[in-house]
Amino acid sequence: MTIKLHCFGESGHSYKAALALELSGLDWEPVKVDFFGGQGHSPEFRNDLNIMGEAPVMIDGDVRLTQSGVIQDYISEKTGKFGGRDAAERREILRWVLWDNHKLSSQAGMTRFLMNFLPEDKRPAEVIGFMLGRLKAAYAVLDAHLAGRDWIVGDGVSNADLTCCGYLYYPEPFGFDRSAWPNIDAWLTRLSEQPGWKAPYDLMPGSPADRA
Repeated sequence: MTIKLHCFGESGHSYKAALALELSGLDWEPVKVDFFGGQGHSPEFRNDLNIMGEAPVMIDGDVRLTQSGVIQDYISEKTGKFGGRDAAERREILRWVLWDNHKLSSQAGMTRFLMNFLPEDKRPAEVIGFMLGRLKAAYAVLDAHLAGRDWIVGDGVSNADLTCCGYLYYPEPFGFDRSAWPNIDAWLTRLSEQPGWKAPYDLMPGSPADRA
């Protein structure tokens, strides 16, 4: 049975789950969530898919999961990929998934939204400036960790990589300049060279161009 991932192209959290599915080799297909049309706020979405009103939502037969980190963990259980070789690696991967959700992706997603998807006259300059500072600190942590290593945990691609990259391939400005962080830049290049890799707007339906 084909796994369905309810997602949309602009969502970095959706991209984490979509990329894990694509690289895992599982049979899956994206189902577009009309986020900007308010679908996530509809009673149907909240009652039938996710009471939290968020994407992604993965449906695999009778299994319905939300939150990208949980979906990635399920993919690892199903395929044996990306979850670490032993308990120590699994804990280290979880550490980076939690760090990303609190310090990197959550900040990047909100900052990118404020800088690009709000009308220009409604963009809060002081808030954006504050968030850019927090993001710079997060980039510095990740860049330092990647010094002298190919992957965030262990010697291959793991859910740590697939979660921390969630927003870093997007072209819209949100305070991330790959050239300023050489270790992150090299890591993103390595990840993009993996068989099956696709950029967010190529992997999932929906992009800013659709609303232009």
